[in-house]
Amino acid sequence: MTALFALATSVLWGLADFGGGLLSRRTPALTVVVVSQSIAVTVLGVVVVATGAWSEFGPQLWFAVAAGLVGPVAMLAFYKALALGPMGVVSPLGSLGVAVPVGVGLVLGERPGLVQFAGILVAVVGVVLAGGPQLRGAPVQRQAVLLTLLAAFGFGAVMALIAEASATVTGLFLALFVQRVTNVVAGGTALCVSVRRGSPALPPEGFPWTSLPALAFVGLADVAANGTYSIAAQHGPVTVAAVLASLYPVVTALAARGFLSERLRAVQAAGAGLALVGTVLLAGG
Repeated sequence: MTALFALATSVLWGLADFGGGLLSRRTPALTVVVVSQSIAVTVLGVVVVATGAWSEFGPQLWFAVAAGLVGPVAMLAFYKALALGPMGVVSPLGSLGVAVPVGVGLVLGERPGLVQFAGILVAVVGVVLAGGPQLRGAPVQRQAVLLTLLAAFGFGAVMALIAEASATVTGLFLALFVQRVTNVVAGGTALCVSVRRGSPALPPEGFPWTSLPALAFVGLADVAANGTYSIAAQHGPVTVAAVLASLYPVVTALAARGFLSERLRAVQAAGAGLALVGTVLLAGG
């Protein structure tokens, strides 16, 4: 069950990143984040009311609040690092956030078997290579590296925090709702500050109403990914769940190949293959 839900997390996150990246080409990234998460909040609010999840209210929800605060900061740091570039270095470094939940699992006493440990190493290397690391060319600014590492830590922290925010399915609905409300508040505040500083909140043609279905998909896929990861981490070793869930860059690269006809570089194809081998080792171990 852990492998199944963790792999579902990778697919959902990978498709959400792909969709968010496409939408951000026409609409400011902060607007994409705020609108997509607002849609997710609305749907989750209905689910919470329908399932009576309010009864799961408790101090564990502070983990969800923390995840909601850390997430937007990590995303903004990542976007800024991508802007500084080169993307071929920034993107793979961002996947190193998997070290956070894996480290948490090890501190809590999890000890993967030899086969699973080999799978972790192979999968992590595969994920980094699947991002297409740029081995030569433009120098990397120190600020870009620091921002990317900050983003990676934030992404990993969100994975660790959301896994601690609930112990039941209905509790998970409430935790995700609290996380997304916090996301919208934090992202909305950042958007207001950005607009006051002169940055546009909308494209020149106005609000992208035709993109609402895509915005809804991005927000709901991201929420679903958090949910499936939480379930995976609760039903098996966090070290395994975190590594399998971190395969989303491979999904994003494959989506770009399938929908945009972007050709995979040799290093990306090799990385995808290694990630698959690591997945098999982790699931079989």
